[in-house]
Amino acid sequence: MLLWGVLLAVQALQFARAVELPAGSCAFEDSTCGFDSIFTFLPWILNEEGHYIYVDSTFAKQGEKAVLLSPDLQAEEWSCLRLVYQITTSSPFLSIPSRLNLFIRFEGENFDRLLWSTKESSDSWLIASLDLRNSTKKFKILIEGILGEGTTASIAVFEIKMMTGYCIECDFEENHLCGFLNRWNPNVNWFVGGGNIRNSHSILPHDHTLKSELGHYMYVDSVYVKHFQEVAQLISPRTTTPMSGCLSFYYQLQQGNDNVFTLYTRDASGLYEEIWKVDSSLSEAWNLAEVDFSAPYPTEVIFEVAFNGPKGGYIALDDISFSPVHCQNQTGVSFDASEASCDFEENLCNFYQDKDGPGWSRVKVKPNMYRTGDHTTGFGYYLLANTKFTSQPGYIGRLYGPSLPGNFQYCLHFYYAIYGFFKMSDTLAVYIFEENHVVQEKIWSVLESPRGVWLQAEITFKKPMPSKVVFMSWCKSFWDCGLVALDDITVHLGNCQSTETLPPPPGECTFEQDECTFTQQRRNRSSWHRRRGETPTSYTGPKGDHTTGVGYYMYIEASNMVYGQKAQLVSTSLRGVIGKHCLTFFYHMYGAGTGLLNVYLKMEGYREESLLWRRRGEQSITWLRGLVEYSCERQHQIVFEAIRGASIRSDIAIDDIKFRAGPCTEIEDMTQQSSGFSEDLNEIEY
Repeated sequence: MLLWGVLLAVQALQFARAVELPAGSCAFEDSTCGFDSIFTFLPWILNEEGHYIYVDSTFAKQGEKAVLLSPDLQAEEWSCLRLVYQITTSSPFLSIPSRLNLFIRFEGENFDRLLWSTKESSDSWLIASLDLRNSTKKFKILIEGILGEGTTASIAVFEIKMMTGYCIECDFEENHLCGFLNRWNPNVNWFVGGGNIRNSHSILPHDHTLKSELGHYMYVDSVYVKHFQEVAQLISPRTTTPMSGCLSFYYQLQQGNDNVFTLYTRDASGLYEEIWKVDSSLSEAWNLAEVDFSAPYPTEVIFEVAFNGPKGGYIALDDISFSPVHCQNQTGVSFDASEASCDFEENLCNFYQDKDGPGWSRVKVKPNMYRTGDHTTGFGYYLLANTKFTSQPGYIGRLYGPSLPGNFQYCLHFYYAIYGFFKMSDTLAVYIFEENHVVQEKIWSVLESPRGVWLQAEITFKKPMPSKVVFMSWCKSFWDCGLVALDDITVHLGNCQSTETLPPPPGECTFEQDECTFTQQRRNRSSWHRRRGETPTSYTGPKGDHTTGVGYYMYIEASNMVYGQKAQLVSTSLRGVIGKHCLTFFYHMYGAGTGLLNVYLKMEGYREESLLWRRRGEQSITWLRGLVEYSCERQHQIVFEAIRGASIRSDIAIDDIKFRAGPCTEIEDMTQQSSGFSEDLNEIEY
């Protein structure tokens, strides 16, 4: 449906080829403009006649990659990065397609952040647009091509261009129409007008930008309309960074027509929202439109013309721009996710309870207790309902969140755990309380039987009025009045399912899809294994993973190993940089014969590994967070080593590994290095 837009884009590439490109840009005419292939991978090849670089199956095998690295760049103002590319293959249905990735490498970080990724093949050039927030940090751009299956697989890059401004802006004078695409319709479409092109269907004597016949604009005309209700759509690049402000553009329309000119936003899940409609009483000259625009999550802007009657005519569009200041100097509704989120480590944040009594108690589990600790760190605080103070049949406890502005889509994310006897339906439920109408709507409730493990819940909702999220615990009777735990509540704008699935960067791994970039020297029964659910041996190992409760983690199966046997999981190679770095992960060491879990630093050029962190013996029945702060100016790897203990009840597991630049903001309690015991195994601190 979008191929016509691609054809328009390729046609527009002819307009400004001779213009000098800014830093971070290259048209690959006769050189790579300071972009260099990294020698440890395949080289990108500059086409003999210029115009593009490529890697293909004539000199590379499936799975091999070529990496191109830019010179040092800086974007002190908001910038837009555009990539014109093409992936070709012998068949679109291959199980292992080729992939093109775009990374950003910030100065001082030892891993690269993935900005964008695609495996979409095409018989023509495609365009990607990425917004880059202003930053004082220097950075480099990496273009990575990985060949997939097929004897004719190829990946080519036609142009990369970085320029000051927002990707949603366009005067239609630049290359490839700024990534705007026409949604193909057999009868009516958006066309490029102006430019003094021979046989042009241009309908205006001049554009708005240059105010001459040489300038360009977009237009749609009813001359080819065959049926009423025909629709033409011009679709902007999708925003990639949250932005809010004033979207403005110039338009011109023929008087007395039956066209309806409307502006919509569309999120990644396909949800449309009208934000502007034309006032047909305006003049036939270029008119300015200003629209308050908010894109807290990936959003497209769609300029739509609908032909609803016999009087046709044209509509023209030019000079789309954006300002972070709202239109008419109005203050836009801002939403700070931290105000509606809480991990309960310090207090209840902005949550509160009914005045008639505390249904929820803020508690923590003492070290080495045989009850699940909190989800945040394993030895922190969480909320507990239906405790010994409130577990009378018929008791209801309500926890209210802060007020959320209306007419926004929200994703509510939290963790809960249920402890009890039978299936405890509705023991925990989530309601949306509309403040103006005093109406409560249930949007989620517990359905499963108690499992005693932290489970993740995600709910998307949208209300026209200001509203609050209410967590309700209900003690119906003695048999279904078990404990209800709640932790790590977060709220962010957007649909929970709308985030595009990018491969995790080398600095993060949840093991949900695979083992990420971690490797093992050997794979056998005594290696690290990826697993979900409980481990096979009773009284050892986790009941579920840390990420979602029903996902995957890595563990050693002690029954397949002998006492003292080791298993090592090794990270990808990380760059050495000046300054401190923080490694966080979660570990599970439960079982009477648990051995050791070590974290080592393996530096390039050194035979010996340096011990960074160690835990010995049984630690807890719950997942605990590990924090490791280290510095290394050489290329290096991080090694997770598990050593089997004295009995088969010594499974060790890890999950949710994350590297980040800078020191660890918290200091880990270093007393948690050996097993402990308490006379009261279920003791909870209130």
